[in-house]
Amino acid sequence: MWLFLLFVIVPIIEIMLFIQLGGILGLWNTLGIIVLTAIVGTFLVKTQGLAILSEIQSNLSQLKNPIESLAHGALILVAGLLLLTPGFFTDAIGFSLLIPKVRGFLYLWLQKKISLKAFSSHGVRQKEPQPHSSTIIDGEYSDLDKGS
Repeated sequence: MWLFLLFVIVPIIEIMLFIQLGGILGLWNTLGIIVLTAIVGTFLVKTQGLAILSEIQSNLSQLKNPIESLAHGALILVAGLLLLTPGFFTDAIGFSLLIPKVRGFLYLWLQKKISLKAFSSHGVRQKEPQPHSSTIIDGEYSDLDKGS
C-alpha cells in the first residue's frame, strides 16, 4: 500500500512544483535547471560511485565486512536514479543521498531493521556476533554422482 501511495504522491508533488516554480522562473529556466541537475547529478554519482566501488574492493581484499560500503553504493545508485528523473522533489532527495552523513544515518536506520548473520569472501567465512543463541548448522557437500 505504501508503494502505491509513493507512486501517486511523488508525481503530484512534482507537478505542483513544476507549476509553481515554472510560473516564477519561466519555461526555459525551469527546463535548464532540470537538465543542469541531471548533468551535475550524473557527475557526482559517477565520482562517488567509483570511490565506493574502490572501498568495497579494498574491504573484500582485506576480508573486512563490506556491508556498509555496499549500502552506501546502493544509496548512491538510488540517488542517481532520482537525479535522472525530471523533477525538483526527486532532485532534492537525490542530492541529499549524495551527502555521506545522510547515507550514514540511513545506513544506521537500515541496520536496525536488517540483521546480518554471516558473509563470505574468497572462500573465508566471517561470522558476525549473534545477540541471542540460535541453532546454525554449517556444512560442506560434494556431489557423489559426479565422479561416476
